[in-house]
Amino acid sequence: MKAMRVAVAAGAVALVASATQASAQAMLGYGQKNRDKSEQKQYIPPTKAQEKIFPLDSTWTAVSLNGKPFPGTERPSFIIDKQYRARGFGGCNTFAATAFPLKEQHLAVGPLALTKRNCDKAVGSAEMQFFTALRTSGQWDIVGSQLVIKSQAGELRFDRAL
Repeated sequence: MKAMRVAVAAGAVALVASATQASAQAMLGYGQKNRDKSEQKQYIPPTKAQEKIFPLDSTWTAVSLNGKPFPGTERPSFIIDKQYRARGFGGCNTFAATAFPLKEQHLAVGPLALTKRNCDKAVGSAEMQFFTALRTSGQWDIVGSQLVIKSQAGELRFDRAL
């Protein structure tokens, strides 16, 4: 009987030793997995492109709205001065407004004050589309040598005037 107790005790010790060894191996494996993960290259998001500064005191002449050129000989144009006053020409009428370049290349344009000249129907329609796009402007960017203003009404493209 004593021999049986010794054998059971020896078996229990062997079982505990085996479980401890398996547990130790599992822990070593776990640690190895974590080391492998730390050695892997981690994703680093690209840095944000440096924010551009809106070109104040520059006159811009409209080229197109949504890829369609403006009709007539006199194209819309505008300037925003250092006091954030925008003024310009819509193709028939002149306008003035406040305009603020904001963070992340956004642009806020206040209500427009317009002259009320009688215009040719096609020019007047293009002018209203220009004013709507300018007034609802959201973002701007300089692409090549052009100023691009994106709005709810579409994309305006401008060339710098001489």
